[in-house]
Amino acid sequence: MSSLLNNSKRQLLRHPDNANLRLYYDDTFEGFPLMVEKGPFIREYLSCLRHTIDLTLDQYPRVVAFRVDLHLPLDIELPDYAYTNQVISRFFEAFSGKIEYHRRQLRERSRYARGCKVRYVWSREVGQGGRQHYHVLILLNRDAYYGMGRLGSGRVNMISRIEESWASALGISLDNISGLVHIPKNAEYRLNRGGQPGDTDELPALFHRASYLCKMATKSYGDRQRAFDTSRG
Repeated sequence: MSSLLNNSKRQLLRHPDNANLRLYYDDTFEGFPLMVEKGPFIREYLSCLRHTIDLTLDQYPRVVAFRVDLHLPLDIELPDYAYTNQVISRFFEAFSGKIEYHRRQLRERSRYARGCKVRYVWSREVGQGGRQHYHVLILLNRDAYYGMGRLGSGRVNMISRIEESWASALGISLDNISGLVHIPKNAEYRLNRGGQPGDTDELPALFHRASYLCKMATKSYGDRQRAFDTSRG
C-alpha cells in the first residue's frame, strides 16, 4: 500500500481500484485550470483530454466544442449491450455517420463545403441505484458547424442528431428519448488555433469544464467496462 500513498501529504498516488491510473491533485494541468473541487483527477485522463483538443485544433483553425450528458431510461427494457460500453460506441457510430452524411450532401451542392471529423471524450459514471450515465465532450470543425442549435426547435440541428443517435444506440423509439439527453447550461465553447487579436480564448474555460470528465469519483472499475475513452486520431 505504501507505493500507492504519498506519505508526506497522506494522498493516494494511484487509484485504489486500478493501480495503472495515477491521481492528480493540483489545480492546473499543463497550464490549464481544473475543476479542483471535483478532484482528485486521473492524470492519464487529463492527458487524453488535452491530446484530443490539440488534435482537433491541429486539423481545424476554428473549433466548436460542447458538453452533453446521456442517460439510460429507468422504465424501458433495454438490450444487454446498453449496460456496456457498446452503447456509447454505437452512439458515436450513429452520430459520426449523420455528420458524414450531411457533409456529403453539402459537398454534392458545393465543392467549397468543409469537412468535419468528429472527435470526442467521454466518461462513464455510475449513479444511485447502479444506473450508468455518460458525460460527453464533442469537438467539431467550426467552419462546418457553428453551434448546437436549440433543444426542441423542430429543426435538424446538432441536438436533434444527438437525440436520434442516442435513441438508436439504446434501441428505443425517438418518442422515448425525452429527458435522456441533457444539455448542460453554457454547454458551447468556441476555440481558435493560435488566437487572433480580439479573440476570446475559451480554451482555458473549456478545459476547466471538461476536467469534470477526468475526476476519480463515481467511476466504476472491475466490471470489464471502460470508465473513460476518446476518439482515435
